[in-house]
Amino acid sequence: MKRRNFIKSGTIVSAPLLVGGIPVSAVAENAFSSFLNPDSDRILVLIQLAGGNDGLNCVVPLSEYSNLTQVRPEIVIPENSLIELDGTGLGFHPSMQGLHQLHESGNLCTVQSVAYPNQNRSHFRSTDIWNTASAADQFVATGWLGRYFDAYYADFPAAYPNADCPDPFALTIGSSVSETCQGIAGNFSLAVLDPNNLSQLSTPVGNDMATGCYADKLTFLNKTIEQTNKYGGVIQNANDLGTNMSDLYGFDELSEKLKTVARLIKGGLRTKIYIVSLGGFDTHADQVFDGNTASGTHAELMRELSESIAAFQDDLIKMQIDNRVVGMTYSEFGRRIRQNGSFGTDHGTAAPLWVFGSCVWPGVIGDNVEVSPDVDQNEGVPMQYDFRSVYGSILTDWLEVEESIVRDVLFGDFQKLNILKACPTTSTGEEVAEPITHFEVHPNPFSDSFRIEFESTGGRTHISLFDSVGGLVRVLADRTIGQGSHNITLEASDLAAGAYYVRIQSESGQKLKRLVKMK
Repeated sequence: MKRRNFIKSGTIVSAPLLVGGIPVSAVAENAFSSFLNPDSDRILVLIQLAGGNDGLNCVVPLSEYSNLTQVRPEIVIPENSLIELDGTGLGFHPSMQGLHQLHESGNLCTVQSVAYPNQNRSHFRSTDIWNTASAADQFVATGWLGRYFDAYYADFPAAYPNADCPDPFALTIGSSVSETCQGIAGNFSLAVLDPNNLSQLSTPVGNDMATGCYADKLTFLNKTIEQTNKYGGVIQNANDLGTNMSDLYGFDELSEKLKTVARLIKGGLRTKIYIVSLGGFDTHADQVFDGNTASGTHAELMRELSESIAAFQDDLIKMQIDNRVVGMTYSEFGRRIRQNGSFGTDHGTAAPLWVFGSCVWPGVIGDNVEVSPDVDQNEGVPMQYDFRSVYGSILTDWLEVEESIVRDVLFGDFQKLNILKACPTTSTGEEVAEPITHFEVHPNPFSDSFRIEFESTGGRTHISLFDSVGGLVRVLADRTIGQGSHNITLEASDLAAGAYYVRIQSESGQKLKRLVKMK
């Protein structure tokens, strides 16, 4: 399950204007040139879990169960109700039968402990960071998928739609466009509430302002309404032609959204990116029901997520288009390790995400979370994987973007994760040699200094120290090392008392160790 590799900058944008549920964006030129493979029919579906998903309540490390009962005595799920994932030491929430079936059938990859350095626990800001793929202290006006599209379609939106690109580049199934798709000149996504009820917008004519000082604004409005109507017709046609084949869909919000996505793909829409969302994950209170911790708000959310994805994948398989589609979940942060006093959890750091489809390497990437019974009230699950490594791996391995372009899109290096495989294939995966072994930190607890010892297969290595809330304290090393034994001593008398995490990232993996500074 250790499948992984290292790989290696804002702009001013107009905010999208929504007209009848379809966004209209300002027209302008950008400076990128066109590189990509526009003929690829591969599709990416993003599912945003808005509010901050509690990873420890849905992917449970079984070896840490006794410690979980100490830090989550009123909300921990009964051990005998967890759905065990064979050979992983993990248990899924009992509401996740659908995702468990995808795991068993080889259509699910679970990536553990995903976050970013210097975690921001504000919903708004952390969502912005995930959408833009910026650093925590960097403010960027474009989204990561918007920059991807900008790299290939430099004249958007002025020249679109056209004969070569008659379909929208991205669709958000909802009331507003996704900031992930914000480009330099406009947002590449359209917001569609109901493809069964699309109406044409009236184009203003005979307006005196056409020759006045606001003539350019009126020209822009006319142009974008024309574009919207053309896209609307294409979407309506695909919706009329498409049919769903799975009988597993429920009647909840996410099922309806994914059902729409599947129908539009089957109907021939050549849109590359679809974005849907499921809200309600800000579970400060009543995450579970008192006395029945396997039920409650989070259980219902995980049931809706799990069953909707399972139905969507079943639909794609029956339509025989499953090799064209990969899906991914994401949420702005995880929850804290220790429960609060309201049968819930507060904003934390890292959480798992899922990549699903017939073209994923099945299984679990990353080490199981360790839970210490002495965590303080603010401590979150530490980051193993930077979310930009997931984005970078999808861009390179699924959307077939050159690595140099991906570095531009993501503002720098990323760790290549073996999430996706060549499709179609009957292979069940590959094992990569453990890159870091014998990883020790001692003394632990420490007072004035500590020593890191590890065995490595060599290559570029990044070693960093994080505090208990995901803040980057310092970079201890970032260089190419040789194969063999290594050790680093850190003078740490200036550190405040409390818990810290040492993270070592090599070319094909990473390791975490928790340590405590004594008072």
